[in-house]
Amino acid sequence: MSQIIINVEAQKDEPNGYDILNRAIFYVSRMISSQKERDFSNSNYNDIKRVYSIWVCMNMPENSLEHIHLVKDSIVNSHAWKGKLDLVNIVMIGLAKELPKHEEKYELHRLLGALLSQDLTANEKLDIIGNEYAIPMEKDFREDVSIMCNLSQKIKETGIETGIEMGKREMIMKMYNKGYTAAQIADVAEMDEKKIKDIIKNAELLTV
Repeated sequence: MSQIIINVEAQKDEPNGYDILNRAIFYVSRMISSQKERDFSNSNYNDIKRVYSIWVCMNMPENSLEHIHLVKDSIVNSHAWKGKLDLVNIVMIGLAKELPKHEEKYELHRLLGALLSQDLTANEKLDIIGNEYAIPMEKDFREDVSIMCNLSQKIKETGIETGIEMGKREMIMKMYNKGYTAAQIADVAEMDEKKIKDIIKNAELLTV
């Protein structure tokens, strides 16, 4: 059975300090190289798993969707080189500020836009997700949507930086309670493992 490795990144907007595509290329390169001695060893390069780095950028001028991948251009003659051109994949999803109408072209954008919206209430989000996309409304999913809405409200009330820190702590504890190790959480959150452990320890002390 073919396996793939997926990394998903969400950005509140397109960064100004660097070109986001360069960062995405760095991520997929790291996702490929990190498989050495983990998913394959020695010269068994045929065991490399396909990787996808998916970027969701909010507050864009318009909705967009691009798949960036390797292509073969024959310059002088053509040879059927063995190998897979589909190993490296970057998907860039741009979400406009306004939620698009429910139509086939923007189905993905409306779903993600509703889920990540800071303006819609939890019930409004669940109505769109459940009724328009027929996604089962399990209890855990409803709780996750509620947490996201609460986080959005906190960001509005206390400022972006404070909201981000609170959101990170909530995300860390949610992952920890679902069985993720501190090392796994640190990798996803791009934070120091010791800091992750300190956040978990402090949260547990508060609940005692």
